[in-house]
Amino acid sequence: MKVTGCSFVRNAIKYDYPVVESLRSLLPLCDEVVVAVGRSEDDTRALVASIAPDKIRIIDTVWDDGLREGGRVLAEETNKALRAVHPDTDWVFYLQADEVVHEDDYDAIRQAMTRHKDDPSVEGLLFDYLHFYGSYDYVGASTRWYRREVRIVRNDPDIFSYRDAQGFRKRPNRKLRVRPANARIFHYGWVKDPVAMQRKHEDFNKLWHDDEWVARHVVSREAFDYAQIDALRRFEGTHPAVMHDRIRRKNWTFDFDPTRENLSLKERLRLGIEKLTGWRPGEYRNYVLLK
Repeated sequence: MKVTGCSFVRNAIKYDYPVVESLRSLLPLCDEVVVAVGRSEDDTRALVASIAPDKIRIIDTVWDDGLREGGRVLAEETNKALRAVHPDTDWVFYLQADEVVHEDDYDAIRQAMTRHKDDPSVEGLLFDYLHFYGSYDYVGASTRWYRREVRIVRNDPDIFSYRDAQGFRKRPNRKLRVRPANARIFHYGWVKDPVAMQRKHEDFNKLWHDDEWVARHVVSREAFDYAQIDALRRFEGTHPAVMHDRIRRKNWTFDFDPTRENLSLKERLRLGIEKLTGWRPGEYRNYVLLK
C-alpha cells in the first residue's frame, strides 16, 4: 500500500502557520509528501524544503489572486498538489497547513487505509475535528465549527478539491462515499499571536470577497480580538507531540470562562438535540457516510 501526503501553503512564516508541525505529523504515515508551495513574501519555500528533503517533494506554484469568490484559489492550489501525486499511489492523505495529526491515531489510520484499500466503494476516510481557538487550551463548542471532514481520498483523477478546499467531490460533481478513519484532525488555524492572526484575518477575507465587502465587514486593527466568540470548552486531552515546542513558545495570553456562552435560542436547541441524540440539525455534510 502506497500513501502520498498532500498539502499547499503560502506565506507560512508571515501568518505563523504550524506547517512544519503539520508536515512532520504526516511523514510517518506516508511514502512521500507533495507540497504545493506558492510564491511567498517570506522564506516559506526554504522552510518546507528543510523539513525532510528525502520525503517532501515541492511543487512551485503562483496563486491566482484574482479568484476572489468563495476561497476558490485554495481548491485550485490543492488540485495542483493532487495532480502531482504519482499514479501508483493508493491513498492520498491531505492536510492543510494548520492541521496536525496525533501520533496516538496513527495505528487507527493505517488500519482504516488497509481495511478499505481494495474496496472501490470507499472513496475516502472521514476524520473528527478539534478546532482550537484563542489558545491551545480551548476548542470550539458551537455548531459554527464543522465536526468532520474527509482528509484521505483514493488516488483517483476524478476526485477534486471542492469550493474552498474544505472537502472533495468526484466528477462530475458528486459527494464522496466514505468510511470513518476513527481518528482526529487537530485544527490550529485560530491559534496564533493576535497580531499575526489579525494580518491573516484581513488578508484571507480577500480570498472570499471583493474589496468593497472587505472594507465594510473587516475591521482593521493592530491585533485580533479573540474575545468575540460564542462558546468554547476547555480541552482536556493531549496535543500531538510535534506541537509541544510550539505550545511552549506561546507568547500571548487568552483566557475564557466556558460557562459564559453567547448563544441564540436556536443554537441552544441545536446543541441540546446533538447532545441527546448525536444528530446535529442542519449540519452540512460534503460526503456520504457508507453504512
